[in-house]
Amino acid sequence: MKLLEVRGISKSYGGVRAVDNVSFDLEAGQFLALLGPNGAGKSTCFNMLNGQIRADDGSIRFQGQELMALRPRQIWRLGIGRTFQVAATFGSMSVVENVQMALLSRERKIFSFWRDASEFHRDEALSLLEMVGMRPQSERPCSQLAYGDVKRVELAIALANKPRLLLMDEPTAGMGPVERNELMALTKTLVTERNIAVLFTEHSMDVVFRYADRMIVLARGHVIADGDGPSIRANPKAQEVYFGSGRTFEQHEEVSS
Repeated sequence: MKLLEVRGISKSYGGVRAVDNVSFDLEAGQFLALLGPNGAGKSTCFNMLNGQIRADDGSIRFQGQELMALRPRQIWRLGIGRTFQVAATFGSMSVVENVQMALLSRERKIFSFWRDASEFHRDEALSLLEMVGMRPQSERPCSQLAYGDVKRVELAIALANKPRLLLMDEPTAGMGPVERNELMALTKTLVTERNIAVLFTEHSMDVVFRYADRMIVLARGHVIADGDGPSIRANPKAQEVYFGSGRTFEQHEEVSS
Protein backbone atom coordinates (compact mmCIF):
# COMPACT_ATOMS: atom_id res chain seq x y z
CA MET A 1 0.00 0.00 0.00
CA LYS A 2 1.41 3.40 -1.03
CA LEU A 3 1.08 5.59 2.05
CA LEU A 4 3.10 8.53 0.67
CA GLU A 5 3.38 9.47 -3.00
CA VAL A 6 5.88 12.19 -3.94
CA ARG A 7 5.87 13.31 -7.57
CA GLY A 8 8.24 15.81 -9.17
CA ILE A 9 8.77 18.12 -6.20
CA SER A 10 11.21 20.98 -6.74
CA LYS A 11 12.48 23.96 -4.78
CA SER A 12 14.69 26.84 -5.88
CA TYR A 13 16.41 29.58 -3.91
CA GLY A 14 17.30 32.35 -6.33
CA GLY A 15 19.28 30.64 -9.07
CA VAL A 16 20.02 27.53 -7.00
CA ARG A 17 17.87 24.44 -7.61
CA ALA A 18 18.02 22.82 -4.16
CA VAL A 19 15.59 20.01 -5.07
CA ASP A 20 14.92 19.14 -8.69
CA ASN A 21 12.06 16.88 -9.78
CA VAL A 22 12.26 14.35 -6.93
CA SER A 23 9.78 11.46 -6.93
CA PHE A 24 9.37 8.41 -4.69
CA ASP A 25 6.78 6.32 -2.85
CA LEU A 26 6.70 5.05 0.72
CA GLU A 27 4.66 2.08 1.91
CA ALA A 28 3.19 1.35 5.33
CA GLY A 29 5.65 -0.48 7.57
CA GLN A 30 8.68 0.57 5.52
CA PHE A 31 11.88 2.14 6.90
CA LEU A 32 13.21 4.51 4.21
CA ALA A 33 16.50 6.40 4.58
CA LEU A 34 17.08 9.65 2.66
CA LEU A 35 20.82 10.01 2.10
CA GLY A 36 23.18 12.47 0.50
CA PRO A 37 26.26 14.63 1.11
CA ASN A 38 25.91 18.14 2.52
CA GLY A 39 24.09 20.31 0.00
CA ALA A 40 22.40 17.37 -1.71
CA GLY A 41 18.92 18.73 -0.96
CA LYS A 42 17.80 16.12 1.54
CA SER A 43 16.91 18.62 4.31
CA THR A 44 14.94 20.76 1.87
CA CYS A 45 13.16 17.70 0.54
CA PHE A 46 12.50 16.45 4.05
CA ASN A 47 11.04 19.77 5.20
CA MET A 48 8.74 20.04 2.19
CA LEU A 49 7.00 16.84 3.23
CA ASN A 50 5.58 18.26 6.45
CA GLY A 51 4.93 21.78 5.18
CA GLN A 52 7.82 23.64 6.79
CA ILE A 53 8.95 24.59 3.28
CA ARG A 54 6.52 25.03 0.38
CA ALA A 55 7.52 23.21 -2.80
CA ASP A 56 7.58 25.23 -6.04
CA ASP A 57 6.26 22.35 -8.15
CA GLY A 58 5.04 18.80 -7.89
CA SER A 59 2.70 16.82 -5.70
CA ILE A 60 2.87 15.27 -2.22
CA ARG A 61 -0.01 12.92 -1.44
CA PHE A 62 -0.54 11.17 1.90
CA GLN A 63 -3.19 8.44 1.95
CA GLY A 64 -4.48 9.98 -1.26
CA GLN A 65 -4.75 13.54 0.10
CA GLU A 66 -2.71 16.38 -1.38
CA LEU A 67 -0.47 18.09 1.19
CA MET A 68 1.06 20.89 -0.89
CA ALA A 69 -1.27 23.65 0.32
CA LEU A 70 -1.41 22.55 3.96
CA ARG A 71 0.39 23.98 6.98
CA PRO A 72 2.56 21.83 9.29
CA ARG A 73 -0.15 21.66 11.97
CA GLN A 74 -2.73 20.47 9.46
CA ILE A 75 -0.32 17.85 8.13
CA TRP A 76 0.43 16.68 11.68
CA ARG A 77 -3.26 16.20 12.36
CA LEU A 78 -3.56 13.94 9.31
CA GLY A 79 -1.17 11.49 10.96
CA ILE A 80 2.39 12.55 10.11
CA GLY A 81 4.70 12.74 13.14
CA ARG A 82 8.07 14.46 13.25
CA THR A 83 11.26 14.35 15.31
CA PHE A 84 14.09 16.85 14.88
CA GLN A 85 17.87 16.75 14.65
CA VAL A 86 18.03 18.75 17.88
CA ALA A 87 15.50 17.22 20.28
CA ALA A 88 12.65 19.62 21.07
CA THR A 89 11.26 19.21 24.60
CA PHE A 90 10.34 21.59 27.42
CA GLY A 91 13.28 21.28 29.82
CA SER A 92 11.50 22.75 32.85
CA MET A 93 8.57 20.35 32.53
CA SER A 94 8.57 16.74 33.64
CA VAL A 95 8.88 13.89 31.16
CA VAL A 96 5.22 12.93 31.52
CA GLU A 97 4.08 16.55 31.20
CA ASN A 98 5.91 16.86 27.89
CA VAL A 99 3.98 13.89 26.51
CA GLN A 100 0.72 15.19 27.99
CA MET A 101 1.24 18.46 26.13
CA ALA A 102 1.39 16.54 22.84
CA LEU A 103 -1.78 14.68 23.76
CA LEU A 104 -3.53 17.93 24.69
CA SER A 105 -2.52 19.39 21.34
CA ARG A 106 -3.95 16.32 19.60
CA GLU A 107 -7.28 16.98 21.36
CA ARG A 108 -7.02 20.73 20.70
CA LYS A 109 -7.15 21.48 24.43
CA ILE A 110 -3.90 23.43 24.82
CA PHE A 111 -5.86 26.60 25.64
CA SER A 112 -8.48 25.02 27.92
CA PHE A 113 -7.95 26.68 31.28
CA TRP A 114 -10.88 25.31 33.27
CA ARG A 115 -9.03 22.14 34.34
CA ASP A 116 -5.53 21.40 35.56
CA ALA A 117 -3.61 20.15 32.53
CA SER A 118 -1.98 17.47 34.67
CA GLU A 119 -5.34 15.67 34.81
CA PHE A 120 -5.54 15.14 31.06
CA HIS A 121 -4.37 11.90 29.43
CA ARG A 122 -1.91 11.00 32.17
CA ASP A 123 -2.47 7.26 31.78
CA GLU A 124 -2.03 7.45 28.01
CA ALA A 125 1.14 9.53 28.44
CA LEU A 126 2.57 6.97 30.88
CA SER A 127 1.68 4.17 28.45
CA LEU A 128 3.64 5.91 25.68
CA LEU A 129 6.58 6.38 28.02
CA GLU A 130 6.41 2.69 28.88
CA MET A 131 6.76 1.89 25.15
CA VAL A 132 9.98 3.87 24.87
CA GLY A 133 11.42 2.72 28.21
CA MET A 134 11.03 6.06 29.98
CA ARG A 135 8.20 5.46 32.47
CA PRO A 136 10.58 5.10 35.46
CA GLN A 137 11.79 8.67 34.76
CA SER A 138 8.34 10.12 34.08
CA GLU A 139 8.49 12.67 36.94
CA ARG A 140 11.98 13.97 36.20
CA PRO A 141 12.42 17.34 34.46
CA CYS A 142 13.57 16.84 30.88
CA SER A 143 16.49 19.18 31.60
CA GLN A 144 17.99 16.49 33.87
CA LEU A 145 17.92 13.68 31.32
CA ALA A 146 20.81 12.26 29.34
CA TYR A 147 20.61 13.17 25.66
CA GLY A 148 19.71 9.66 24.57
CA ASP A 149 16.80 9.66 27.01
CA VAL A 150 15.58 13.01 25.68
CA LYS A 151 15.47 11.41 22.23
CA ARG A 152 13.29 8.63 23.66
CA VAL A 153 10.91 11.21 25.13
CA GLU A 154 10.77 12.97 21.76
CA LEU A 155 9.84 9.65 20.15
CA ALA A 156 6.99 9.22 22.66
CA ILE A 157 5.82 12.75 21.82
CA ALA A 158 5.91 11.96 18.10
CA LEU A 159 3.80 8.85 18.70
CA ALA A 160 1.18 10.76 20.70
CA ASN A 161 -0.76 11.65 17.56
CA LYS A 162 -0.90 7.97 16.49
CA PRO A 163 0.92 8.74 13.22
CA ARG A 164 0.83 6.56 10.12
CA LEU A 165 4.04 8.21 8.90
CA LEU A 166 6.97 9.30 11.06
CA LEU A 167 9.57 11.76 9.76
CA MET A 168 12.86 11.56 11.68
CA ASP A 169 15.56 14.14 10.97
CA GLU A 170 18.94 12.64 11.93
CA PRO A 171 17.44 10.80 14.92
CA THR A 172 20.81 9.61 16.26
CA ALA A 173 22.74 12.90 15.89
CA GLY A 174 24.94 13.50 18.92
CA MET A 175 24.57 9.95 20.23
CA GLY A 176 27.19 7.27 20.77
CA PRO A 177 27.14 3.90 18.95
CA VAL A 178 25.30 2.04 21.73
CA GLU A 179 22.67 4.76 22.24
CA ARG A 180 21.95 5.21 18.55
CA ASN A 181 21.51 1.49 17.93
CA GLU A 182 19.23 1.15 20.96
CA LEU A 183 17.06 4.03 19.76
CA MET A 184 16.79 2.74 16.19
CA ALA A 185 16.09 -0.82 17.33
CA LEU A 186 13.30 0.52 19.56
CA THR A 187 11.89 2.62 16.70
CA LYS A 188 11.98 -0.33 14.32
CA THR A 189 10.09 -2.48 16.82
CA LEU A 190 7.38 0.17 17.30
CA VAL A 191 7.11 0.70 13.55
CA THR A 192 6.59 -3.01 12.98
CA GLU A 193 4.02 -3.32 15.76
CA ARG A 194 2.02 -0.29 14.59
CA ASN A 195 2.60 -0.67 10.83
CA ILE A 196 3.97 2.89 10.66
CA ALA A 197 6.11 4.12 7.77
CA VAL A 198 9.35 5.96 8.61
CA LEU A 199 11.36 8.35 6.46
CA PHE A 200 14.63 9.37 8.09
CA THR A 201 17.80 11.27 7.27
CA GLU A 202 21.00 9.93 8.79
CA HIS A 203 24.77 10.31 8.44
CA SER A 204 25.74 7.18 10.39
CA MET A 205 26.07 4.45 7.77
CA ASP A 206 26.08 1.71 10.41
CA VAL A 207 22.58 2.79 11.44
CA VAL A 208 21.37 3.13 7.86
CA PHE A 209 22.50 -0.28 6.66
CA ARG A 210 21.39 -2.04 9.81
CA TYR A 211 17.85 -0.66 9.96
CA ALA A 212 16.72 0.80 6.61
CA ASP A 213 14.61 -1.39 4.33
CA ARG A 214 15.31 0.96 1.44
CA MET A 215 17.48 3.98 0.68
CA ILE A 216 17.25 6.98 -1.61
CA VAL A 217 20.47 8.86 -2.41
CA LEU A 218 20.31 12.51 -3.47
CA ALA A 219 23.01 14.59 -5.16
CA ARG A 220 22.59 18.23 -6.21
CA GLY A 221 18.85 17.95 -5.76
CA HIS A 222 18.40 14.82 -7.90
CA VAL A 223 17.69 11.21 -6.99
CA ILE A 224 20.71 9.22 -8.19
CA ALA A 225 19.94 5.87 -6.53
CA ASP A 226 16.93 4.13 -4.98
CA GLY A 227 17.01 0.60 -3.63
CA ASP A 228 17.84 -1.78 -0.80
CA GLY A 229 21.20 -2.06 0.95
CA PRO A 230 22.95 -4.42 -1.48
CA SER A 231 21.90 -2.39 -4.54
CA ILE A 232 23.05 0.89 -2.97
CA ARG A 233 26.37 -0.66 -1.93
CA ALA A 234 26.94 -1.74 -5.53
CA ASN A 235 25.81 1.52 -7.15
CA PRO A 236 28.87 3.37 -8.59
CA LYS A 237 27.10 6.75 -8.69
CA ALA A 238 26.07 6.49 -5.06
CA GLN A 239 29.59 5.60 -3.97
CA GLU A 240 31.23 8.33 -6.07
CA VAL A 241 28.85 11.15 -5.18
CA TYR A 242 28.28 10.29 -1.55
CA PHE A 243 31.94 9.87 -0.62
CA GLY A 244 33.72 11.66 -3.46
CA SER A 245 36.78 9.43 -3.14
CA GLY A 246 35.71 6.08 -4.48
CA ARG A 247 35.49 4.54 -0.99
CA THR A 248 32.87 1.86 -0.53
CA PHE A 249 30.05 1.84 1.98
CA GLU A 250 31.74 -1.10 3.70
CA GLN A 251 34.87 0.98 4.26
CA HIS A 252 32.83 3.88 5.61
CA GLU A 253 30.98 1.58 8.02
CA GLU A 254 34.26 0.36 9.44
CA VAL A 255 35.32 3.95 10.11
CA SER A 256 31.93 4.84 11.65
CA SER A 257 31.54 1.81 13.90
